[in-house]
Amino acid sequence: MTQSKWEKWKRGISNMPNIVYSSVPFSNPKKPIQLRLCCTSASLSGMDITTGPGLYPLHRCKTLHLVRHAQGVHNVAGEKDFSNYLSEEFFDAHLTPLGWQQVDNLRKHVHESGLSKKIELVIVSPLLRTMQTAVGVFGGEGYKDGIDVPPLMVENAGKSNRPAISSLNCPPFVAVELCREHLGVHPCDRRKSISEYRPIDSDEDNLWESNSREKNEEIVTRGMKFLNWLWTREEREIAVVSHSSFLYQTLSVFGNDCHPSVKSEICTHFANCELRSVVLVDRCMLGSDRATTNYPGKIPSGLDLPSDVADEKLSNDGAGN
Repeated sequence: MTQSKWEKWKRGISNMPNIVYSSVPFSNPKKPIQLRLCCTSASLSGMDITTGPGLYPLHRCKTLHLVRHAQGVHNVAGEKDFSNYLSEEFFDAHLTPLGWQQVDNLRKHVHESGLSKKIELVIVSPLLRTMQTAVGVFGGEGYKDGIDVPPLMVENAGKSNRPAISSLNCPPFVAVELCREHLGVHPCDRRKSISEYRPIDSDEDNLWESNSREKNEEIVTRGMKFLNWLWTREEREIAVVSHSSFLYQTLSVFGNDCHPSVKSEICTHFANCELRSVVLVDRCMLGSDRATTNYPGKIPSGLDLPSDVADEKLSNDGAGN
């Protein structure tokens, strides 16, 4: 398979031919949803159970490996002068050479820690810098012509000066609009058109508005909708490559029932190319998956009455007599 086959893709975003675009409905309500965050009020003598460890059924948990994209050209320009975030020059910004170095370092960590073998799915914002980060960190090895799999990224995609990256032996990638960066006003947060994939609502970016910036509470609403959508996926270990504002505003909802130091681990801004692993817990019966590791016991059936139950039963029988 030659590179020329993929030249029909538009610019950087279309240089990711093996990333599927999700058709998750996107809505932007003005009022945030009511979050059903559960916490226990039980207590033991000398110990507040709300500050102690918690137990949850394994099949009602997903592990999310959250990643902020590596350094983009807009980050550098915005650091020098905040008004650069308003410049069309940084429309759908690509990674800097330093950003690619950050990607290489995170990729090395992901492989050395064994995380690369655990991740079953990579969810990515459909902006160039996040897709470059996701493919660089979680993609296959260098692409070679003649391999019968499409590349995740062709050579020099998005002014990267990088070799092509293969989709061989890597998890599937799904681009999802819900986990995009703060919408509106800043051209760096507006995505390019997607002409090849039609499952999404629109080829053009009709979510970004030039004169209206998304409110923080609207990002929270979008983040909660995204997390709820994750429960429809069967995968248990999922990488999410997204953006600073989206991750911060979404995570700020959580940790209120934790020790302050734990909350600070959750609710802080991400550095470029930072990876933070968290466990998403279904405490309100959102999921419907059955446990795959639980075992019912008593096979074959026999006498196995627990001693405390037997003692209680004996006491009740004695009282009845």
